Amino acid sequence: MKSKILDAVGISAAVLCLIHCIVFPLLLIIPLGISHNPYIDLAFLCIGAVVVFRVTRKMENRWLKFLFWISISLISVSILADFLFEVHIPLIYVGAAGLITGHIINFKNHKH
Repeated sequence: MKSKILDAVGISAAVLCLIHCIVFPLLLIIPLGISHNPYIDLAFLCIGAVVVFRVTRKMENRWLKFLFWISISLISVSILADFLFEVHIPLIYVGAAGLITGHIINFKNHKH
């Protein structure tokens, strides 16, 4: 039951992250006086990393565990590049999509 809740939190956080990453650049086009804050991306990464760690801790499916950790790594590289070089790399989209996919697969594999 606990893993189902973690998958639901993971799916929600990854979807919100993906929406944030897609919608926010569009909002920058409109002159609203807002700017990109990489700490929001870092907050999503922290939530995702904690959830992935807890979900994969006792997971037996190796390729699903690999998908989770590769996705977190892609998001981490993108955020690190944003902090160091102020460049937004699209790896964050691939990582968020990977997390969503992994959580959905993991949620469906549970014995309900």
